[in-house]
Amino acid sequence: MNSEVKHICCIGAGYVGGPTMAVIADRCPHIQVNVVDLNKKRISEWNNSDLSKLPIYEPGLEEIVKRCRGKNLHFSTEIETYISTADMIFISVNTPIKQKGLGAGQTSDLKWIEASARQISKHAKGKTIVVEKSTLPVKTAKVIKDILEGSNREMDPNERKSFSVLSNPEFLAEGTAINDLERPDRVLIGGDNKESIEALAKIYSHWIEPEKILRTNLWSSELSKLTANAFLAQRISSINSVSAICESTGANIKEVAKAIGMDSRIGGKFLKAGPGFGGSCFKKDILNLVYICNFYGLNEVAQYWQKVVDINIWQQNRIAKIVVQKLFGTLSEKKLAILGFTFKANTNDTRESPAISICKDLLDEGCNLAIFDPKVSSKKVEDDLKTKQSKGVKQNDMNFGSWRLSKTIEEAAKDADALLILTDWDLFKNIEWKEIAKLMREPSWLFDTRGITDKETVQSFGINFWSIGDGS
Repeated sequence: MNSEVKHICCIGAGYVGGPTMAVIADRCPHIQVNVVDLNKKRISEWNNSDLSKLPIYEPGLEEIVKRCRGKNLHFSTEIETYISTADMIFISVNTPIKQKGLGAGQTSDLKWIEASARQISKHAKGKTIVVEKSTLPVKTAKVIKDILEGSNREMDPNERKSFSVLSNPEFLAEGTAINDLERPDRVLIGGDNKESIEALAKIYSHWIEPEKILRTNLWSSELSKLTANAFLAQRISSINSVSAICESTGANIKEVAKAIGMDSRIGGKFLKAGPGFGGSCFKKDILNLVYICNFYGLNEVAQYWQKVVDINIWQQNRIAKIVVQKLFGTLSEKKLAILGFTFKANTNDTRESPAISICKDLLDEGCNLAIFDPKVSSKKVEDDLKTKQSKGVKQNDMNFGSWRLSKTIEEAAKDADALLILTDWDLFKNIEWKEIAKLMREPSWLFDTRGITDKETVQSFGINFWSIGDGS
């Protein structure tokens, strides 16, 4: 296997593939990087001359694309062409939870992984390193290997291709993905072909210290990704469960989190209470872990990890219930301003956002929502809520609420009975409460699910205040 990689093809131009390949192209100008995708609209957006219209928002991404695009970073729908010229192919396609069939609701749907492997087996030439970049269940590499080797068995022995499969999971946090790529805690490469492992390690070594590049077998690499996300999600569910105890006992979750976070054995990261975890990975990866545990008969372990997901759902549901209780037990015909719809700040990603389930619960109560998020379109909200309410047209069920997208915080707050902060965007930390109070209908409320506002300041302008984990 030739260890000198000159051409890379990445199948999948999404949240992982796009930024990852952009950083590789930026740090390795001698390598031609081609990102391919069946989605013509997405590729068109990656090639847009207006860099503010890239399909993914990540701080720092625009600058990298500007430096590299058209030089050694290319976006195309010509999948077969760039597979055939690649020395190394990254598979970075979507792996959603299966909606039906065996493992529905828990394990990942690998149809796009299988489709990618079949394309590679058909169009790759010579010796090719295939790298799993998508978040996958353990043993997925075997599926890819079987497909690649199966195509070889049907060929003339003199024309057979050579494939090596590696696992190289991403450990990116949306909103800080570029920094995570440029200054990672570690890079993990799993495989059974040493030469291929070193070929990939050589690429990363152009900007990452050798001691941070870890080498494992394939299965350890795949399981490490699931386990890392499960542990992080577990911390979020744990601190959120304690936030409820704080509200009942008079404790303050910020003080509790600071106290336990100063224990060097625990540390302070992922101890910020909120409306629950979101994003494309945490829930999916834990459910994959649950499925694997059940498959191998580890039922008690499966129940343990399932509870992390259950607590997350419970946290979102209880926030909606608290809003109803504080607003005299009914939301019918009341206006609520929703500040933030993405699952976290500094991203335009709404996948599994807590805001979706909370808004749905509030709509079920018959209220009118004014939603403001600096990076989310009306079409995206409509798709996530699965209801066309953007023009205020209600459904036939008069008990069901309506929603519309607001262009500013002030527009959302006008005549609102309450504001709900669901995403910790920086601009929500510096709201002019004196002006907002004048716009709202009394008695007005602020529900701060992120703990980013000052209680005394808000209350000084006559706004009632509730914050996550504040028992006072």
